[in-house]
Amino acid sequence: MRIQAVAFDVMDTLLADPFREALRAGTGLELSELARRRDPAVYPAFERGELTEADYWAHHADLGVEVDPEAFHRVRRAGTRWLDGMQDLLVELEGRVLRLTASNYPVWIEELASGPLEGVVDRVLASYHLGARKPDAAFFHRLLSRVGMRPAEVAFVDDREENVEGARALGMPSHRFTDVASLRSWFAELGI
Repeated sequence: MRIQAVAFDVMDTLLADPFREALRAGTGLELSELARRRDPAVYPAFERGELTEADYWAHHADLGVEVDPEAFHRVRRAGTRWLDGMQDLLVELEGRVLRLTASNYPVWIEELASGPLEGVVDRVLASYHLGARKPDAAFFHRLLSRVGMRPAEVAFVDDREENVEGARALGMPSHRFTDVASLRSWFAELGI
């Protein structure tokens, strides 16, 4: 069966992820320290669209963590950049396959959709839109349903092995991203 679409994780696959630095700027704490303090279900719920951004930050304030969302977003925006070769690769794929995102990401995905991803991907889909997070099977089922394709028709690329395994378990050809050269080789093997 021919590959009709490629679903890309966004952070640390297409774009550099400035989250840790942004969180430090917005809270004064390292992610590891915040992880020790906060309920581990909060950020996943935010990524699934179950919490508003205000609720997400309020959770931190309830823990006694001083939050500066403006500083967070300033550093997040400044640190968001294309990984070497990925923008060029996506441009080359135009018209050959449907270019999708398949990311665990909260409402901030909308800013990326109208920013660096605009005109470079055909559809932006994330946990925020799908109400599920990778590697849960529900994420991939909902992604496939949104694009109206079968698993074997959608290649999946992610920098996290557990997400690659989750997609592969459903029959999606999957590749763990390390660099653009190995990804190009894998695409060639798939006939993309």
